[in-house]
Amino acid sequence: MKNYKIALIPGDGTGPEMLQEGVKVLQAAAKKFNFNLEFQEFDYGGERYLSSGEVLPAGAVEELKQFQAIYLGAIGHPDVKPGILEKGILLKLRFELDQYINLRPVKLYPGVETPLKDKGPEDIDFIVVRENTEGLYTGSGGFLRKGTPHEIALQESINTRFGVERCLRYAFECCRRRNKKKTLTLCGKTNVLTYAFDLWERTFHKVGEEYPDIQREYAHVDAISMWMVKNPEQFDVIVTDNLFGDIITDLGAMLQGGMGIAAGGNINPGGTSMFEPIGGSAPKYTGKNMINPLAAICAGGMMLENLGENEAAAAVEKAVMAVCAKHIKSLSAGRMGAGTSEVGDLVVSNL
Repeated sequence: MKNYKIALIPGDGTGPEMLQEGVKVLQAAAKKFNFNLEFQEFDYGGERYLSSGEVLPAGAVEELKQFQAIYLGAIGHPDVKPGILEKGILLKLRFELDQYINLRPVKLYPGVETPLKDKGPEDIDFIVVRENTEGLYTGSGGFLRKGTPHEIALQESINTRFGVERCLRYAFECCRRRNKKKTLTLCGKTNVLTYAFDLWERTFHKVGEEYPDIQREYAHVDAISMWMVKNPEQFDVIVTDNLFGDIITDLGAMLQGGMGIAAGGNINPGGTSMFEPIGGSAPKYTGKNMINPLAAICAGGMMLENLGENEAAAAVEKAVMAVCAKHIKSLSAGRMGAGTSEVGDLVVSNL
């Protein structure tokens, strides 16, 4: 029997509640498909920071490298200044574990409402591949004359040929494995960001020569934002940089029904990857058994697929689809018609 070591970071707010239901579903899937998941919990988050002043302890990254995957609840505490936990935990882990791909499926399930008129599950089913360790998120830049009327703030977007190429190559491979429209769309802004996206576009076409079976398309980020709303059915796989990917994936979450169903993976194809619901910690719902755990459960399904347990991953998604279609009224917290733990139980029963 295969055994997988999984690091659990429940995090802040409703993160622990969501992750509890995700673990419940994962354990049921492991039992059904005959493998073992060995979980170890870490208390990284706002409460630890407030009590110790420490975001991540020394050696944390090296310890996490010993796990096959990280399963994250949520990061974000109302008593901690925004940016401290996000930079000190999320960005630090993404960068130091070299999780250079942020993977976001955008898929509308039957029974889930989308704000798009006359669009259904057959129209909304694409993937966004976001470069995850470069761009504006490297923190390169600084201030000059800070706090004065002549203050200057610089924030630089760092794009390397190495980083861009490996992201694009992953996206081409993803498009090939997906085997649907076999179309990869590069999302950029070549008419204004003429240096960064010149590199992206040239590399896109150069790498694309190795994938003659994949059609290549390009669109500016503003156009993609329009077309995701007007014609989401035209997309198969979208690849883009860190900032644009961050923005359009939240738009994608709304297309698929909301943050309550949106899951993501921070992928290092040769190392430790991290999976999470993308909606945040939602502290106002903490402890009320109201938060929707489906995004966390879907993130767990993505983790199973990344581990190679494809049959189990497909079963988890099928169970979530059944719950969406038959059992819950809304994806919004407090309006599901069921509590957090009950939704988790429904997914298990549909496995």
